[in-house]
Amino acid sequence: MIVGQLECVQDNGVLVRTDGGLTYEVFMPVYALARLGSAVGSPIELHTLDFIEGQAQGTTMSPRLAGFLTRKDRQFFELFTTCKGIGNRRALRAMTLETGQIAAAISDRDAALLQSLPEIGKRTAETIIATLRGKVDNFASEAAYGGSRRGEADGTGDAASGGSSAMAREALEVLLSLGETRAQCIGWIDEVLRQEEQPADTQALIARVYGMKAGG
Repeated sequence: MIVGQLECVQDNGVLVRTDGGLTYEVFMPVYALARLGSAVGSPIELHTLDFIEGQAQGTTMSPRLAGFLTRKDRQFFELFTTCKGIGNRRALRAMTLETGQIAAAISDRDAALLQSLPEIGKRTAETIIATLRGKVDNFASEAAYGGSRRGEADGTGDAASGGSSAMAREALEVLLSLGETRAQCIGWIDEVLRQEEQPADTQALIARVYGMKAGG
């Protein structure tokens, strides 16, 4: 974790000045940099990860610092870089979309979307799907039902909508773990949540989904 003042946004990262007077260069995903352009001069808190980068054909090794807006983003990055051919810098450049969107593409086997990311070709997209499908469902569910997180962060959400979103995310994760398809699950959950009588909890929501699936 690094806390300080955002001094500037660069092409591949940011400069953060800490209270101790030291300024750190922090490499970040492309999508995150786009969000920070208007925040220069403001306080910032980043979830960080150290890595070593080789230069000059590996003869020089330099410590680097990667930064992420949320802990979830850092966790996804750590998982993303377990794929063959996806190094730290390549992963940061490829992440032009939010974590949840990339995770959803992996869950849905959407190779075309993955290939639209910088430096991700057909073979690499197939490798990512083969390596990570089934491991990123929690990230993908937040992409579908992330309203409560955004509301909690900026104070615009209310307790009812936040509770429904959290319940929907939990139900989606359970249904995916049981082998249901993501697109179908989202359709069922949305239909249940549009009903006048709301489910009391995640278990009740899942029960209604399966009732709907059975034609009840």
